[in-house]
Amino acid sequence: MPTFAVSTFYRFIPLPECAALRAPLQHICDRHGIKGILLLAPEGLNATLAGVPERLETAVEEIRRHVGCPEFNVRTSFCDALPFLRMKVRLKAEIVTLGVPGTDPNARTGTLVEAEDWNVLLRDPAIPVIDVRNGFEHAIGTFAGAIDPGTASFGDFPTFVEEALDPKRHMAVAMFCTGGIRCEKASAYLLDQGFETVYQLKGGILSYLERVALQESLWQGDCFVFDGRVAVGAGLKTADVALCYGCRWPLTPADRASPHYVEGVSCARCADLRSPEQQAGARERHRQVGLADRRGLRHLGTVAQPTPNLERPAPTLTEVGCEAIATRGHAAPHGARGGGRNESR
Repeated sequence: MPTFAVSTFYRFIPLPECAALRAPLQHICDRHGIKGILLLAPEGLNATLAGVPERLETAVEEIRRHVGCPEFNVRTSFCDALPFLRMKVRLKAEIVTLGVPGTDPNARTGTLVEAEDWNVLLRDPAIPVIDVRNGFEHAIGTFAGAIDPGTASFGDFPTFVEEALDPKRHMAVAMFCTGGIRCEKASAYLLDQGFETVYQLKGGILSYLERVALQESLWQGDCFVFDGRVAVGAGLKTADVALCYGCRWPLTPADRASPHYVEGVSCARCADLRSPEQQAGARERHRQVGLADRRGLRHLGTVAQPTPNLERPAPTLTEVGCEAIATRGHAAPHGARGGGRNESR
């Protein structure tokens, strides 16, 4: 039976005095033994927290009351080990960084599509379905037929839009991301750019994996998550995906079968980029992790920051990707629900 719960939630809500919330929210989490990360910005908050289930539920409710939100759309899964070692409350300019001043999900966002209705939209060849996540996330799992923008960070999304989309030709566009937050920003941005209709998967991939039966699922692969679990699959169960501790790239079992993969040191992607000194240091660190594990201790190196080192960058938007968009038209899907509201409401 899993021991720990992991809850993710966000809310776009004006928090002009967000700096004053930092210490109280840190105190709430520390008091309940919660680990993870909570981002605060003038536009809202974004969190992934982990702990003993009952105490985590209490902490999330106390956070909600302290911030003054009527509700959070909380998604909770379970695991055998804490995916974080520390609790950090951080102040940011944006809770998800697009880098375009004036893009405001509090003003308007796309039309929400329930997880149960998403397959209808995926099967509609008239609507481009865009994976709003980064290239390294797309690489280990995505929806059948989804378009990969080839972005290395969310801040690259406006460039993709400029290069590949046209509001005059693409009257309807659909998008998805991990939990929905990036789609809130991306859909607001597209609407600001003059796109007529923007659909977004309510609750993101995580909601789809949780609610859509495996035999009906059009999801292929696993879903990258930004914590020590690395990735989850159907039913939000932890997937067999590991991080390369050389470049932080997510590795599937097939990736780890490569002769260039050395556990705790490098993978095929970064093996030729690391100096002998770096590789020797990584081997020693991995040895220390193993010693700590055998002693029943937890080494700081066991939960690495799951953000790839992009020394070898993800591919940029390809002609194939542009062509994939161009071949899809403008019809609206059946079964889309909602419209223009915040996903967490």
